[in-house]
Amino acid sequence: MNPQAEVKSFGQIDPVWEKIRNEAQAVVENDKVMAGLVYDAILNHNSLEKSLAYHLSQRLDHSDIDASILDRTFNDIIENDETFRQTLRIDLAAVFERDPACNRLMEPLLYFKGFHALQTYRFANRLWHNGSKDLALYLQSQSARIFAVDIHPNATIGSGIMFDHASGLVIGETAQVGDYTSILHGVTLGGSGKESGDRHPKIGSSVMIGAGAKILGNIRVGCCARIAAGSVVLSDVPKESTVAGVPAKVIGTAGCPEPARTMNQLLNSQTQEQPEN
Repeated sequence: MNPQAEVKSFGQIDPVWEKIRNEAQAVVENDKVMAGLVYDAILNHNSLEKSLAYHLSQRLDHSDIDASILDRTFNDIIENDETFRQTLRIDLAAVFERDPACNRLMEPLLYFKGFHALQTYRFANRLWHNGSKDLALYLQSQSARIFAVDIHPNATIGSGIMFDHASGLVIGETAQVGDYTSILHGVTLGGSGKESGDRHPKIGSSVMIGAGAKILGNIRVGCCARIAAGSVVLSDVPKESTVAGVPAKVIGTAGCPEPARTMNQLLNSQTQEQPEN
């Protein structure tokens, strides 16, 4: 079947979905072992959204709540939420643009657990705010078990997000993450004690957070900042700056307009401030 003809039959052309279908068809023609998975996850569906709902429900399948129930639940959310459909494509583009290991648009959709965990959070977030808090918490638990990513469904996460590798990522209930931010594995956006209420970090847009960084408490990280790998951040971070260390301190500027897109994690001489004489 011609992917473009099928897309047209549904009344509009979706170039992202058309590209993914073309990539999937190439896999089927060249790798018979993968053909069944690719047909089930991509080629048997008429939209990116339905493909995501099906594949994610299969990955989250459990005897407690089986895949068919999750698939129907996800499709109900998608059908009534245009913002979800837009954000899905922006997230997909973010991974394709920033991850040097991603060579095809279909790869995050099929294989990348960071992308899967982010989309699971997005479904859980909708359920949480629609009153289905127990199902939202169940999805959080399943995501933590399967993808090793623990995001509270009440957290606020913008669009164009990339979770690179993602293992060990924790995002707390009142955390906020701005648009176009990149977060590597082992990052914690957590509280700093037993306090209740608004207690988690607020991350600006286009921030790059390095592997293993811990950002704790109701503090703010300014837009276009860089958090060096392994840092422990306990106080506000100015915009367009780089912080590093335990506890983290400002060591210079971010070194570029959008750190989350360039993904430069090295602390070079242009980033570091020169010591005073």
